[in-house]
Amino acid sequence: MSFLTILRQYASKTDPATLPPTVLFSHSTTTLTIFDAYPKATFHFLILPRVSPNCPSSALANLKSVLAWDKDKAKQCIRDLQSNALELRDKIEEEMMEKYGFKWDVWMGFHAVPSLEHLHLHVISSDLCAPALKNKKHYNSFHSKLGFFLHLNDVLEWFDATESHFKTMAKLEKSKYEPLLKDDLVCHRCYERQKNIPTLKTHLQSHFDKDVQKAKGKAILILKRKREDDESSDGRKDQAKKASVDQDKDS
Repeated sequence: MSFLTILRQYASKTDPATLPPTVLFSHSTTTLTIFDAYPKATFHFLILPRVSPNCPSSALANLKSVLAWDKDKAKQCIRDLQSNALELRDKIEEEMMEKYGFKWDVWMGFHAVPSLEHLHLHVISSDLCAPALKNKKHYNSFHSKLGFFLHLNDVLEWFDATESHFKTMAKLEKSKYEPLLKDDLVCHRCYERQKNIPTLKTHLQSHFDKDVQKAKGKAILILKRKREDDESSDGRKDQAKKASVDQDKDS
């Protein structure tokens, strides 16, 4: 199985349950959700449209081919991805709360020029802290404001725009997007420039570590307030009980 076409192979399976659990996260009648083999953040999944007679692999090669397909079918295909992505985001946020005690942004979008065949929607947490993020291309391809990463909602808005705007955006010209991968390394959170990937990764990790510490501080404050409220409530109960006893004595 060629690595470049592996997603198409997954999406063509009539029974996705045969995929190994290290690959498959979930599936529906129209989509397949898998773990990214080389995650670029703490949470990173891919959602693929499944190949079927109504959705041939030729139309699903990439976002450009989908947008060149029947417009109504293309919009429905992307809507199906969105529906599953929103459910997945909820599950990711639940795990964030369980493991880290707070939630942070989860992005949903496509690469303008994908490296693998078959349309796939990235659902990725915004920390971008992961060992597999190793070079400028990796980082810039997920930078939320650079332009190579096409946010799902933005793509869906193309369908409701004028026909000329839709056709312009649907071209997805490599000459427009590929140079973005060579842009300088700039933090997507504070816009500070970084000289190389190691310094960028250290910088991003420091942002995340601060978020974790802030969340811990909030959790401690909440527990402290709860304890104070409980103690205050117990005090009021004791006073009420004492008053009741005193009243019984007087009577």
